[in-house]
Amino acid sequence: MQQALNLSNDFLQFTLANPKSIPEPFTFSIGEHTRVHIWDTGVIAFEPKSSGDALVKNIVLSSAIHGNETAPIELCNTLITQLLSGQLVTQQRLLFLIGNPAAILNGTRFVEENLNRLFSGAHSSGQGLINAERVRAKKLERYVDRFFMGGQPNSPRYHYDLHTAIRGSKHEKFAIYPYRQGAPYSGEQLMFLAACGINTVLFHHEPTTTFSYFSAHNYQAHAFTIELGKVMPMGQNDMTRFIALKTMLIQLIKGEPLGLPAFDNTQLNLYQVNRSINKRYDDFEFTFTSDVENFTAFPKGYVLAKEGGAEIKVDAASESIVFPNANVPVGQRTVLCLVPAQGYQVN
Repeated sequence: MQQALNLSNDFLQFTLANPKSIPEPFTFSIGEHTRVHIWDTGVIAFEPKSSGDALVKNIVLSSAIHGNETAPIELCNTLITQLLSGQLVTQQRLLFLIGNPAAILNGTRFVEENLNRLFSGAHSSGQGLINAERVRAKKLERYVDRFFMGGQPNSPRYHYDLHTAIRGSKHEKFAIYPYRQGAPYSGEQLMFLAACGINTVLFHHEPTTTFSYFSAHNYQAHAFTIELGKVMPMGQNDMTRFIALKTMLIQLIKGEPLGLPAFDNTQLNLYQVNRSINKRYDDFEFTFTSDVENFTAFPKGYVLAKEGGAEIKVDAASESIVFPNANVPVGQRTVLCLVPAQGYQVN
């Protein structure tokens, strides 16, 4: 299996040929500079053999948590191929995770259950590990545990969970900054995102079961859910739209100076969650059409949705919506309602 991977240097192809598991983990070297570990299908780690006295960063790049979100998969696979071929040499510890290979092959967001609602132990709640997505979520947590715990003490930790959205957006690329429990936001990371072409950030208001929150909460990682545009079929993404992101990731991987300016909120669109609307009845429906874009704003009093004979209205001067999805089980979130961020702290 190692030979097959070395011959192609195409980790995505290797993963999709072994969507459930690989016979056994294996390790190999690239020249005298990098050690590579294949821990599972879709799980590959790179670490420099020698870093001297430098403090090595620990960087997780995850894609395909939703199988039909193909642009992040293609972007990460390009970076992996460059690393495997020696064209790109890392100075940091890297963990790439292709989250849901079965859903990629299926061409769907998920097979049985939304993987990005199953972290922080949610995989084992209720009926427990009843499907492959729940089993995979638990394994992915363990791989992140193993990776972060294997780094140098006090070394920086990062997790960029890359996605694309179901619908279009007023801001093509945006990030969700997980709940910080009163801790300040990182000005450096916000400016890094801006340099990546991601100049819109949503500050989340509560703990969630997303992958980025898992890393942020358990390991104090600089972690983000990053949306890179709209879902497209594999091979139909315009990869030129991600040049800034790819350039900054390569600089980060190579340990080059990033040249980031001081935090400047005028360079960013910053939002905070005003409320989350959960589905209570099966007849839940939005009043707006399915092609309304993320970050569309509605005025106070506008009827956003109806369910159970009642109307759900905008309750702030204006609310922008993101991730509207009426086709979720009762009890799950249908939409986040946003207002401009205020009163936040940045260090």
